[in-house]
Amino acid sequence: GMGYKDAERGQGLYMRTTEEMLEEFSYLGDRAKEIVIDNSLMIADSIEKLRPVPKGKFPPKIEGSEETLRKSCLEKAHKIYGNPLPEKIAERLNKELDSIISNGYAVMYVAAQMLVKKSMEDGYLVGSRGSVGSSFAATMAGITEVNPLDPHYICPNCKHLEWGDMTKYDCGIDMPEKQCPDCGTMMDRDGFTIPFATFLGFDGDKEPDIDLNFAGEYQAIAHKYVGEIFGEKNVFKAGTVGTIADKTAYGYVKKFFEETQWAANKYEIDRLTRCCTGVRKTTGQHPGGIIIVPEGHEIYEFCPVQHPANDSSTDIITTHFDYHKIDENLLKLDILGHTIPSMIRQLYEMTGVDPTQIPLTDPKVMKLFLGTEPLNIKDELYDCKHGTYGIPEFGTKFVREMLDDTKPDKFADLVRISGFSHGSDVWLNNAKDYIKSGVATMREVISTRDDIMNYLILKKIDNKKAFEIMEKVRKNRDLTEDDLKTMYDHGVPQWYVDSCIKIKYMFPRAHAVAYVMMSMRMAWYKVYYPREFYAAFLSSVVEDFDASAVLQGKDSIMRYCNMVKQKGKNATAKEKNLITVFEVVLEMLARGFEFSPPILGISEATKFVVKEGRVVIPYAAINGMGENAANNFWQEHEKEHYSSIEDAVKRAKLSKVAVEELKNLGVFDGLSETDQFC
Repeated sequence: GMGYKDAERGQGLYMRTTEEMLEEFSYLGDRAKEIVIDNSLMIADSIEKLRPVPKGKFPPKIEGSEETLRKSCLEKAHKIYGNPLPEKIAERLNKELDSIISNGYAVMYVAAQMLVKKSMEDGYLVGSRGSVGSSFAATMAGITEVNPLDPHYICPNCKHLEWGDMTKYDCGIDMPEKQCPDCGTMMDRDGFTIPFATFLGFDGDKEPDIDLNFAGEYQAIAHKYVGEIFGEKNVFKAGTVGTIADKTAYGYVKKFFEETQWAANKYEIDRLTRCCTGVRKTTGQHPGGIIIVPEGHEIYEFCPVQHPANDSSTDIITTHFDYHKIDENLLKLDILGHTIPSMIRQLYEMTGVDPTQIPLTDPKVMKLFLGTEPLNIKDELYDCKHGTYGIPEFGTKFVREMLDDTKPDKFADLVRISGFSHGSDVWLNNAKDYIKSGVATMREVISTRDDIMNYLILKKIDNKKAFEIMEKVRKNRDLTEDDLKTMYDHGVPQWYVDSCIKIKYMFPRAHAVAYVMMSMRMAWYKVYYPREFYAAFLSSVVEDFDASAVLQGKDSIMRYCNMVKQKGKNATAKEKNLITVFEVVLEMLARGFEFSPPILGISEATKFVVKEGRVVIPYAAINGMGENAANNFWQEHEKEHYSSIEDAVKRAKLSKVAVEELKNLGVFDGLSETDQFC
């Protein structure tokens, strides 16, 4: 039949009205009303007090975490700033530690501290994300490298401290270099002007969120380590809920009316579409969320667990409720995999230069954001005017245009650009127009959440009120009459108020600073270790690299790029990705560096390497070689060199396509077809 006629008398399943229900139960005679109406109400009235999730917080414990946190923060602070600590610094650290500890967040900090420490010991930098960099305690605990204090000079030798000029600088490293007046040592410059409130609220009562970016290949190790810290049985992957989008819902509703041949009007279709939108469709797995149940409790007290998408063949078990339904109960750590720490690790291995020691303001590197001058382009036909291709966060078309509009010449400008590029309605139709028309400078416009709070406090608005206004703007909530009156009374200009009203989402400043630090390191390698830079960048996009096209040289790459550009909006995602890779390849060639086809015994499976001045292509970039095939081919040869092509095919289980390509690229040169015995 229709597929919907699965109820009695073929009427189908739908919500009955009270009249229809009474009719359905008419065989009960006088009792129909009692069953349909009275009893339903009685049941409804008796279950008011039921909660699906318990009330309250259930944080896990780490023995002695409060002492560990306070002790390790003070140790590092004394090492940098001396003992006793300067008053302003001691005050901030103690205020933070008191509120972190009294609100029960010490365990979260210590867990993050252990994770970062382990990753660093294993040789992998960790990027901090989100607002955790707003916390000076997090800096002193070694969880983030972003120092949120005001700009300052500190002498590494005698601990002489000088605060910077806040009207000129909001990033300490932009201040001029300076010798210590007391002992003559070159002073360190630090501080990025980030208020603690962005992280924990003004009274330290906002739920903190610690997000860490580990190298992609390290993520699984970090996840496993959480199991070691809290006990394997207490650790679960966070589940996600996939819901029906409005377009899909509309499709369902249209189909329903077509199949049932009921008369449908636009309003009924819209109503039903709205009813279906947001209904759960499937479940998935959060990319890095880990939920921790305290010892002595079971996950079932908070939510059911399941295999994602009900696929019982996987051994992954996730929480069934969306995390936000249980976020006031259980601790979540965000341990994400990211390509930037992977690239930086590879650069460290190739160059021997420790990324943590790279200067974050090098005039030559800074010029990369204004043009191609530091690249020493050899090819006079090369016509790209930007130097930031392949630099994380600064290589996209959107951000390259932003660089043209803003002409950044210091670290602070890059932090603002990072804020502009990640916000919604922060740059276009907003900051960009104010800068271009001369209404406001780069420094005055709003780029990150913290800018609003810092600015309003500068205008002498009460701290708590400034925090509330910032929170409303970043969450896209309307400002009240009272908020607006406060702003006007304190001399906040009309354009600034308008700018706040337009904003829909904003980055925390700490997140922008952490990103730019990583980008600056990549830019430094790009200027001073170019071949290694291209090898590391291309390794991160190896699946979009086409070895045979690239080895045919510049003209074939240009032809391909022009073909995709002509397609415009019709280009596939894969083609667009290829263009991004090819732009970097063309720049590399224009700087006079060359590729080498894959070479047996030198190439690796998925990573580009530098050998004798050339960038050697890995096996995974060859047509017909996926990552697994490439790994297989590489590892077998490492175990024992191939004796012939036949031997390679047999041991590495190569496909016909792969064998042809390997021959064309000359990888098998010097190997005989078969093992010969005479």
